[in-house]
Amino acid sequence: MADSEQKVALLAGASGLVGGHLLEALLAAPDFSRVYAVTRRPLGREHPRLANRIVQFDKLESQLAGMRCHTAFCCLGTTIRQVRGSQQAFREVDVDLVLAFARAAKAAQAQRFVFVSSAGASAQSKYFYMRTKGEVEESLIKLGFPSLDIIQPSALIGWRREPRPVELAAMIFLPLVNPFLTGAREPFRAIAARTVAASMLGAARSGRRGVYRYTYSGIRALARSRPQTLRAE
Repeated sequence: MADSEQKVALLAGASGLVGGHLLEALLAAPDFSRVYAVTRRPLGREHPRLANRIVQFDKLESQLAGMRCHTAFCCLGTTIRQVRGSQQAFREVDVDLVLAFARAAKAAQAQRFVFVSSAGASAQSKYFYMRTKGEVEESLIKLGFPSLDIIQPSALIGWRREPRPVELAAMIFLPLVNPFLTGAREPFRAIAARTVAASMLGAARSGRRGVYRYTYSGIRALARSRPQTLRAE
């Protein structure tokens, strides 16, 4: 398949903050002819190029058997707060579920896997969150996708379905801190979830082969990418 040919996308995490923006971007993208969004519950979204696949995540690989796609996008993730402080429950989503989706994408012959990780991710980190993200990155590399794009944003700015007071305050405060995060601290600048989603689409359009990681400045550059002109083969 030529890089300029229309492609099929497989997306996990479309109901989340970044995933929701990415879904809208993919449906508007001329270079993707079909978007399969994998969710636990119906998205309630209709579009001629959207196919919403409802699955049981503990059976994800078997329920996606037989699919074919060119590019897989993974926006799966949770927080320690959402799982009430349980590190095991956190790993079940951010490691086990991510890797199950990645294996399903590999079986679907995905040539590119684009994954939202975190700034500071490292398997050697002393912090549980960063260490877990680093471990899943290393596991994804071992799966051997021809192209693996790892997007590493810091705090996300965006309107959630049920915003909490602390999140509203963060949306005001974090952009004010950004100018002071320079040099080695720049990757930890807060960034709009919409920009992160746009960067994932930009990564899919890059044509690069191999493993690439993107932090704040790289994410912003990818977000400005435009599709190549489609041509008949």
